[in-house]
Amino acid sequence: MAMIGVIRHGVTDWNDEYRTQGHTDIPLNAEGRRQAQLLADRIKSEPWHVIYSSDLSRALETASIIGEADSIEIRIDSRLREMDCGQIEGTTEQERVDKWGYGWSKLDLGIESHESIVKRGRACLSDLADRHADQNILVVSHGAFLSLTMKRLLAHMDIRENLSNTSVTHLHSGHPQWNCSLYNCTKHLT
Repeated sequence: MAMIGVIRHGVTDWNDEYRTQGHTDIPLNAEGRRQAQLLADRIKSEPWHVIYSSDLSRALETASIIGEADSIEIRIDSRLREMDCGQIEGTTEQERVDKWGYGWSKLDLGIESHESIVKRGRACLSDLADRHADQNILVVSHGAFLSLTMKRLLAHMDIRENLSNTSVTHLHSGHPQWNCSLYNCTKHLT
């Protein structure tokens, strides 16, 4: 059975400004790099075999900082990309209300559907778990993508808490269901 350490990327300026990032390639800021280094220091003492990362720079830089600390191979998998947020990328909630009104979330603004994200996420994590059946792998990705995917994989658990930047979650593949032994852990940040 594979164990997947799921990590949300470090913080960016747009995270701090509450701007929707989506596919827009926003880099880590100084705090995000610091968070990733603290996580790398934590990960060094754990037995990880490979890191898979989204191709967006905020995730890939987080993965690179972690990988360099313990010489872990990094592989890019574009299926781990954040949801495509269409026309709302780069905007704050207030900017969306100003532009489209309070009902903006009901409009067709080119936002990837939750079902599409979950389908992509489940397929990716299942594929990685099968490919690395007896290994521990890290996956560095994005908040909405990970949250939506894990809520479906772990429907039998209460995981309403939003994932924090550089948080670690341990998923265990299995039949008939996935399990989680650690959720949204940020002990390396305190």
